[in-house]
Amino acid sequence: MSRDVHFIIGASGQLGTEFALALHQAGEAVVLSDIKPPELDALKDLPFECMDVRDRDVVHQQLIESGATHVHHLAAALSARGEKEPQWAWDLNMRGLLNVLESATTSPLVKQVFWPSSIAVFGPDNGPVAAQNGHRLPETVYGMSKQAGEQWCAWFRKHHGLDVRSVRYPGLIGELSAPGGGTTDYAVEVFDHLEGPEPYSCFLSEATTLPMMHMDDAVGAMMQIMSASADQIKNRESYNIQGMSFDPKTLFEEIAKHDPGFKAAFAPDFRQSIADGWPDRVDDSAARADWGWSPRST
Repeated sequence: MSRDVHFIIGASGQLGTEFALALHQAGEAVVLSDIKPPELDALKDLPFECMDVRDRDVVHQQLIESGATHVHHLAAALSARGEKEPQWAWDLNMRGLLNVLESATTSPLVKQVFWPSSIAVFGPDNGPVAAQNGHRLPETVYGMSKQAGEQWCAWFRKHHGLDVRSVRYPGLIGELSAPGGGTTDYAVEVFDHLEGPEPYSCFLSEATTLPMMHMDDAVGAMMQIMSASADQIKNRESYNIQGMSFDPKTLFEEIAKHDPGFKAAFAPDFRQSIADGWPDRVDDSAARADWGWSPRST
């Protein structure tokens, strides 16, 4: 029986780095791809392909040549950067996804595709808690691309039988790589300012509550949904998953308990309006019921 090969697109990013490391440590065969090599030493000896996911021919060639059985498409332009460079963000997010889905349907060994959606699909009309099938009218380029991407994943499942699986990630907190331009990045950035002489300047207001998740749970969710049996995956768009919810003030007060010299200031910028359109938390009861989702860090 041939061995599974996990092809990770966006392997040098925040989520890709930690997911690649987890798979490698679990003894899985992993092939990494991105527009730049990974910086983490533990990943530098793994097979790596420099690839722009917007190039359809290259994507198709790499899936064939790598012998990929599982494709994890993690490359994306995130919310904050997407508002500054909307055409670039839309092109990367949508053309990249379509290239992966089309290539996967014609690659004879591919069994599954994982693609992450986001809480950004929800608009301001949901209220504080977003239901699994809540109102989705996003107001950012990133959110619009994720909403459209969910529909494309469902379309490829219906018309091509492609086994695409997805979760809607909240803000992710990890330590192995830098954040990539999202609206929740403050929760990672702040830890790089603990030794600085100046207060950390937070770009969101102190009371902005948003869903968050530790990277261990984000990686665990991906592994769990990919290993679930096909009949457990009843939602072919994307599943809500909830970790924890907090605001900057709560996080900074907790940091100050361990570092009494820590100071923070609040200077909300354009990212505040993005955050204001997102829910405080999401209802993840469908993921819990269908494939047993349960976070370890809450």
